[in-house]
Amino acid sequence: MKTYNNLYDEIISLKNLILAHKRARKGKTKKDYVIEFDENVAYNLKVLYDELRTQTYSPKPLEIFILRDPKTRKISKADFRDRIVHHAICNILEPIFDKTFIYDNCANRREKGNLFAVSRFEKFSRKISRNGKINGWFNENQIKGYCLKADIRHYFEEINHEILLNILRRKIKCEKTIWLLKRVIERERETQPLH
Repeated sequence: MKTYNNLYDEIISLKNLILAHKRARKGKTKKDYVIEFDENVAYNLKVLYDELRTQTYSPKPLEIFILRDPKTRKISKADFRDRIVHHAICNILEPIFDKTFIYDNCANRREKGNLFAVSRFEKFSRKISRNGKINGWFNENQIKGYCLKADIRHYFEEINHEILLNILRRKIKCEKTIWLLKRVIERERETQPLH
């Protein structure tokens, strides 16, 4: 298995932080927290860079709120500057891990959104149903396909974070990167009050 060293400098580079900022604010430019950050964007990115460079970065507690749409869900929201760090990490680590995922995994992957998922479903549906040629109505010769849509309840809250970090360590041999990943992952447990 290929392993990766010296990723930290790539993750925290100003060039990567600028790209991460651009991705974190996409579709959110009217939000107060983005406007506030962008009022002094160069300074704020430099402060974030300095904290990362000196390994004094500490993510802020997650903000928790309840969303009812249509079912009731608890949503955890990271501070905007922390979302920039998340994007900075993903910019570098996503290409490393993406190639290890199964082809048909469409969860939060580039160029594998809803249209890709529907296209793959239609392909498998045609394959399993012999191109839609169904004999009879609910008899022994009829071939049907099924699609399972599932969500693992409170997955990130329930996953053992030490096991997750050990899985990451198999590929990532850069201790500073592991330090940053640990900071982000363990901050999940610290939250602010519900709104």
